[in-house]
Amino acid sequence: MTTPDIALPKDLKDCGVLVVGGTAGIGLATAVGLAEAGTPRVMIVGRSAERGRTAQERISSANPSCTVTFLSADATTLDGAVYIASEAERILGGVDVLVSTTAADVRPELFANIPTDDIARTFNQLALPSMYLASEIVPHMTTRKGGVIINVASDAAKTATPGESVIGAAKAAIVMFSRTLAIEAKRHGIRVNVLTPSLVNGTGSTERITSDGFSAKLFAKAAKQAHLGVPESEDLAALAVFLASPAARRLTGQAISVNGGISAA
Repeated sequence: MTTPDIALPKDLKDCGVLVVGGTAGIGLATAVGLAEAGTPRVMIVGRSAERGRTAQERISSANPSCTVTFLSADATTLDGAVYIASEAERILGGVDVLVSTTAADVRPELFANIPTDDIARTFNQLALPSMYLASEIVPHMTTRKGGVIINVASDAAKTATPGESVIGAAKAAIVMFSRTLAIEAKRHGIRVNVLTPSLVNGTGSTERITSDGFSAKLFAKAAKQAHLGVPESEDLAALAVFLASPAARRLTGQAISVNGGISAA
């Protein structure tokens, strides 16, 4: 049996990590977790400079020897993704781990109530950032014969949920993209996995969808099904750190739900 021409998986203590959407929620918790695991270089990307500075301080306090960079950019646009990838490769000396947790300012709504001209905007803002970023980063990982990509989608990708027709379609696109890329890129030592949470306490997305209206009623019922407890950002972060590490070196193409038992998606 021939051995693929790939590099040995890098220890996290030797990695440059890019966390897009890393100024809050799951992204920030993941950046903190990776810093605590000894990652020496972390770049976080977000649109708010104020949140970026606060996140930098939190990550640095988790590991004072970690060099933390904040980049203000918008990953929902092609130009933004190209800029992010270019700066990350330059500043980090190469992106060994890409974590994409971008979100859009949308909330569940019955399809009959969604204006037609909102469909493409919602779908594109949710589905395309992880594809744009991978398109720019994967060629560099291929040259280095290794790398890890972790995308964050949603259980809406797996379970038909009222109010999440467009959101679920976009999240399903991320899942199938991630799984297919995993099969294509494995020969280059690149692993790709995707996390599919449902409710996550303390995140902006959960606050938005549980504040009022149709989605508040929908997810109040869902929370009651989380008999193991509604997850925190740190629960997702712990799994992301594992997936980024050599301990998960043979795990790729998986869509993993962390939802406290809301569903068995």
